[in-house]
Amino acid sequence: MEFKDYYQILGVSESASADEIKKAYRKLARKYHPDVSKEANAEHRFKEVGEAYEVLKDPEKRAEYDQLRTLGARGQDGSFQPPPGWESAAGFGGGGFTGADAGHFSDFFESIFGRAGRAQRTYGRGGRQQSFRMRGEDIHYRLPLFLEEAYNGGERQIQFQVPESDEQGFVKYQQKTLKVKIPAGVGAGRHIRLKGQGAPGIGGAGPGDLFLEIELAPHPLYSVDGNDLSLTLPVAPWEAALGATVKVPTLGGPVSLKIPPQSQTGQKLRLKGRGLPGNPPGDQYVILQIVMPKLSSQRARELLEELAREAAFDPRETLGV
Repeated sequence: MEFKDYYQILGVSESASADEIKKAYRKLARKYHPDVSKEANAEHRFKEVGEAYEVLKDPEKRAEYDQLRTLGARGQDGSFQPPPGWESAAGFGGGGFTGADAGHFSDFFESIFGRAGRAQRTYGRGGRQQSFRMRGEDIHYRLPLFLEEAYNGGERQIQFQVPESDEQGFVKYQQKTLKVKIPAGVGAGRHIRLKGQGAPGIGGAGPGDLFLEIELAPHPLYSVDGNDLSLTLPVAPWEAALGATVKVPTLGGPVSLKIPPQSQTGQKLRLKGRGLPGNPPGDQYVILQIVMPKLSSQRARELLEELAREAAFDPRETLGV
């Protein structure tokens, strides 16, 4: 029995991740699909790729296969013998197949994992028996939004590239235009799934999905943390010292905010529910920043000098200097 190096067949390393294995499989399956490939050994390679993926995609079967690579005996003529008393625990009992026909698997596969029932078959062009059905690839699209767009929601028109295989098996990209609805309150990093808007499937399988990943453009006033917003609010010294009611901008329009007496720079006040919409909605935090005015007259200087004498205040007292 000839040993099958499934990693070599897929062109991946033994440490390849599940995503790397899946990506390699999809690429080779499209390349050697008998309906589109013109290569002489396409059908044989197509079966090999399907068999390799059937094992490596499953963590339990992959672990068993990795043990066999280490423990099995290999002859100089390329023959392979599993360890004495070997019996697969993974098997295929009721587990189904990725789309490959179990009857097309090699003797190596069947000796390791046992024979399985025949998978349902489909037919390609010319009545040729096929067993391959592959769902279309998912497409990921980064959608940049202004913060106001994320707050209000709305509709955007986007253009993206969709991979499609031609009759020769070559992948070409077609431009697709789509109008998408943006829900109010969508935040940075959130994914919006549009079912069936990805790449078309093969062998009658369904298309993939389109995933929109939201990116928010920097805003001149607000910083964003999840659904919460933060705004730095300049206040005059007398507003901070005596307290005041001032107008504060929010994405939903200006609101009145009460600044308590003896407020300090860096003090944070909350406007509940004034962040991005959601369930529950976010809040808007207002961070106070005391701003000194320019001395525009001699009288203003005299008033500050009087305040300095009256207050007897040393802001550096805690420094011990």
